Amino acid sequence: MTPSRSTALLLNIAHTLDHLFLLIFAAAVGTIAHDFGFQRWEDVMPYGTGAFLMFGLGSLPAGRLGDLWGRRQMMLVFFFGMGASALLCALAQGPWQLAGALTLLGLFSAIYHPVGIPMLVQGARRPGATIGVNGLAGNMGIAAAALVTGLLVQAFGWRAAFAVPGLVCLALGLVFARVAPREAEPPARRARQNAVALDSGQLARVLVVMTVASASGGLLFNLTTNGNAQLLQQRLAGLVTDPSTLGAMLAAVYAVASLAQVVVGRLLDRVPLKRLQLFVVSCQAPLLLLASQAQGWWLYAALLGVMVLIFGAIPFTDAVIVRYVDDRMRSRVAGMRLTISLGISSLAVWALGPVVKAAGFEVLLLAMAGIALLTATALLALPGERAAAPRPAVGGAL
Repeated sequence: MTPSRSTALLLNIAHTLDHLFLLIFAAAVGTIAHDFGFQRWEDVMPYGTGAFLMFGLGSLPAGRLGDLWGRRQMMLVFFFGMGASALLCALAQGPWQLAGALTLLGLFSAIYHPVGIPMLVQGARRPGATIGVNGLAGNMGIAAAALVTGLLVQAFGWRAAFAVPGLVCLALGLVFARVAPREAEPPARRARQNAVALDSGQLARVLVVMTVASASGGLLFNLTTNGNAQLLQQRLAGLVTDPSTLGAMLAAVYAVASLAQVVVGRLLDRVPLKRLQLFVVSCQAPLLLLASQAQGWWLYAALLGVMVLIFGAIPFTDAVIVRYVDDRMRSRVAGMRLTISLGISSLAVWALGPVVKAAGFEVLLLAMAGIALLTATALLALPGERAAAPRPAVGGAL
């Protein structure tokens, strides 16, 4: 059954909130470090590792419950759990209390990707376009984290940066409970739905490559979105110093880069997936090399290009799942993939502060260029395929 327009809207807003909440800590880390008596922001970053670790590990049980219990019920747990844990973050009185609250936040945030996206695309006539718009919504959350957090921190302090979105999330949970119709049966009991059938060997190879590419892409995503604020502050020193201005500039980068997901999503309904993904990923390394050496406004331009390509690579994983995996088990497959890939990519949050402190952003960006090359190499193992004709929607167009 295709979600109604109001349900689809709330599912897209939920994706915005999912990414916004995960990056509040990174956007406010300088202020938090000062409040808790730390001399450097790098020393506080490891306390946020639990959120991203649980963002991966929590995906496995979330995906299983989404298929076997119901996706609507799990999305209600998402809204209310995220809102409550954000309020706990706002009440933290020390770094370890904040680390615990962030870990709980990461656990509830793990629900969205294996549950919300399969719920959104079920029965979609043009799944690529649907995934692209959903990706745009998620990345607008990243942009909002940079902008909204900067404004709230400047006006009311870092605790408000958690509390205000937390209250909004709780309110949206009430709206979702009223708007989203109850499911007649859990997805595991529905009729088979997948666009392209592969034999077991091909499917296994696709899922392995998808997981490797997702993990390496997640490393780039976490390293950039958690480190970009400090990178801009360092490389634009003397040009821009106001925190809210830097936040607005970073939000602009994310907003522009987010449009890449809409473009890629539409192309996925028309262009062979392997060819398109290889092109996007192969372009990442040269721009990361450029960014490693750039200063001032050249760095800002290079960062924009880097984020366009990193964001543009995001829709491919969900497109693979929609194209090749039966809807009855999509949440479980997505959960397994996310547990592995996000568990690995969460290391980026733990390593970011120590690496930058020891070697600087130049070395970090060079390492990221190497990761991009490894991703492109892994994608060569994908089986060739022609763009599949869109599958007729079940229950109408999205």
